[in-house]
Amino acid sequence: MMKLPIFLDNHSTSPMDPRVLETMLPYFTEKFGNAASRNHAFGWAAEEAIDTARKQIAKLINADAKEIVFTSGATESDNLAIKGVLEMYKEKGSHIITAVTEHRAVLDTVKTLEAKGLATVTLLQVDKQGMVNPEDVRNAITDKTVLISVMLANNEIGSINPIKQIGKIAKEKGVLFHCDATQGVGKIPVDVQDMGIDLMSFSAHKIYGPKGIGALYVRKKNPRVRIAAQMDGGGHERGMRSGTLAVPLIVGFGKACEICGQEMAAESVRLTKMRDRLQSAIMGALEETYLNGHPTNRLPGNLNISFAYVEGESLLMGMKDIALSSGSACTSATLEPSYVLRALGVGTELAHSSIRFGLGRFNTDEEIDYTIKKVIEVVTKLREMSPLYEMAKDGVDLKTVQWAAH
Repeated sequence: MMKLPIFLDNHSTSPMDPRVLETMLPYFTEKFGNAASRNHAFGWAAEEAIDTARKQIAKLINADAKEIVFTSGATESDNLAIKGVLEMYKEKGSHIITAVTEHRAVLDTVKTLEAKGLATVTLLQVDKQGMVNPEDVRNAITDKTVLISVMLANNEIGSINPIKQIGKIAKEKGVLFHCDATQGVGKIPVDVQDMGIDLMSFSAHKIYGPKGIGALYVRKKNPRVRIAAQMDGGGHERGMRSGTLAVPLIVGFGKACEICGQEMAAESVRLTKMRDRLQSAIMGALEETYLNGHPTNRLPGNLNISFAYVEGESLLMGMKDIALSSGSACTSATLEPSYVLRALGVGTELAHSSIRFGLGRFNTDEEIDYTIKKVIEVVTKLREMSPLYEMAKDGVDLKTVQWAAH
């Protein structure tokens, strides 16, 4: 039997895989040691568990276990990478290059640094499908550039950036390259060596692991990347991030990465098929629906559609038994239309009418069938109530209408 509500918001977070929880449980009770306690069995057991997790996480991204720095999540990783590089390399310069569609954890961090006079920032535009052009990156680099920060895959529209080309340009120019890969790790193949990534942020709760734990990959050689710690204390994590390690969470993170490594290829095929079925059924039945993001070069579980003449919020309200989102979870407290969609050139009305479907490991075909039916039903009903839709159907060009002032 299918259970309601249905969870189709896997970009905001993901349900924990039962196999992950099972691996974590002993570390809450009998194996409760502090990994920094080097003189007794409880500490050794914790340290060993951390070492194993580090290897599992590193293997998924083709890194060395020593290059994994644990943080509280991808937001902290982004902050640590950007502020840590800026502070460490301030002799070289303070210019940062990033893109307008980045996650708030990157955008707000660079804006804060700029407001404090600590950095100058170049925000690159993206094309209509939300992609950064590597040549724009090349042209933005100056002799004062210390960091390029471009996300792997966008959290709203799922478009995947040409990271390898950007990495190559960064290497050529001798500039460090940071990548926020939170939405991509565990869903699409990520290889920090092949992609030329020097620092990379990601987190456990987007890949069926626990919340509250993330990692920053920091390259150890060619080049050896150094970052200034943003938190002082016992010098944990090679001096980059002090604080007692959250052993149970780290163990869960490791297990989640291991499962992704084993199942990603098959999972990706299944999710892509499911997502394409959802897309063609909805867009086939409803006119004036528009796909946002790249049609094929996108995350397997991502689908973002604008429904003309329908308010996104009313659409969500009409589908209370399906968890979806309009815009990104981290900005849904604001009533502004999605800045990501606006950057693609989507008009305000359409941006307000967009819905993100995030499919994940535990979604079933039955849930997709239910969603298709429900979306078509609710959009049709809302449009029947919309005078604008009626006018547009009658051939009125809404852009030319003179609305009476009240």
